[in-house]
Amino acid sequence: MNRAEFHPSDEQLLREIDGEISQHDRRIVAQHLEECWRCRARRQELQNAIGGFVRAYQEEFDSALPPGAGPRALLKAKLAECAASEPPAGIRRLFAARTVLAATAACALLAAALGARYMARLAHRYSRVPQAVILIPDARLTPGATLLVNRPAVCAEPDTNNKAVPAAVRQKVFEEYGIRGADPRAYEVDYLVTPALGGADDIHNLWPHSYAATVWNARVKDALEERLRNMVCGGSLDLGEAQREIASNWIAAYQKYFHTEQPLGAVR
Repeated sequence: MNRAEFHPSDEQLLREIDGEISQHDRRIVAQHLEECWRCRARRQELQNAIGGFVRAYQEEFDSALPPGAGPRALLKAKLAECAASEPPAGIRRLFAARTVLAATAACALLAAALGARYMARLAHRYSRVPQAVILIPDARLTPGATLLVNRPAVCAEPDTNNKAVPAAVRQKVFEEYGIRGADPRAYEVDYLVTPALGGADDIHNLWPHSYAATVWNARVKDALEERLRNMVCGGSLDLGEAQREIASNWIAAYQKYFHTEQPLGAVR
């Protein structure tokens, strides 16, 4: 990839969303996106399509599990044991027969972008994970929300922990993201813009973030939040810029400020 290219291709945008391009290429794409509203809109379309595909797939996958906490938990445990192997034929048939129909618009957009090869890869990835993986929140549901505060006010607050989210609000967030039956212990209902950076206590600033189903989990984002706050309060980063970067793509922000392609300590 070089700066002479007019616009990133759909494949490049998808790989950027997926964290599969080099840090150098990521910087080039990020710089282009800052200047090109058309490519920003296209990237958002692709990201929303992936989110819709994953939610539709997970709804069908989750509904196929038997009722009851005991058998359901046992089956999920067995599925987790099979994570390194091919997905069962029954799950593949379920995807082929029902999930594609439920996610027609999302699948059509992704298929137009990269074709069946990428779709098969995406389906395989999420068929191996027994809980919904939402790496970056849906901008339509969680655009982020901030308070009208400045850096001195943010940095004067001694408690940097996120506020507890009421149970009713947590359930509403799960419902909006199509994972109503999810185990709440597996997720942090996370603030997209942390209150430690002036984030608002608002449902439009909340999303379900897995604790363990991906290396880009809630604890990794906690580390980013701490680093950004330290930089803001230390005067090396503007508060508004920190808010924009974490709300736009927190994974890209982590890679930028930790200077790494993968979370520190993650095993690929």
